[in-house]
Amino acid sequence: MACSQTLAGIARDCAASMGGIKRVLLANAADVASVTVSSDIVTAITMDSGKKFKEYNFRPGTGSLSSNWQVSPENGVAYVQNDLLMVFNRMETTKRVEIMALAQADLIGIVEDMNGKFWLLGYPDENLLLSAGDGLTGTARGDRNGYSITLQSNSAALPIEVDDNVPASVL
Repeated sequence: MACSQTLAGIARDCAASMGGIKRVLLANAADVASVTVSSDIVTAITMDSGKKFKEYNFRPGTGSLSSNWQVSPENGVAYVQNDLLMVFNRMETTKRVEIMALAQADLIGIVEDMNGKFWLLGYPDENLLLSAGDGLTGTARGDRNGYSITLQSNSAALPIEVDDNVPASVL
């Protein structure tokens, strides 16, 4: 039996586009009471009482979000592996402590890209988990000193766009 989907096509985009991410908002998955999706866009996120997303900022040109299809036709498997890379300059105790907390958490994230679009990660099927990271002092005086971490989730679909008004409501 053939699999059939309704296709709509994609028009050529003439607008300028910029790579990279601006910031990341993270919350413990257990603190998110509900996520409302309408027309394939997240229109609301309700947090448990007193709980909020926390904001993570880093230098421009150091963070990225990649979503890669993992496909095995012979096994009938297809999913998206989402990798969120965040780089924090300067090794210091407050960053080390926060990274250790992230390493033990089940997370939901909102990523703001350089085009001003927001993307939800770690929902609905698998939360974000720390999958890799390092702390480097560098060798030469001009080398970066700091931490980099990768948060990863596997999902049945690409990240869901988040309405522009949602991030302010969860901070």
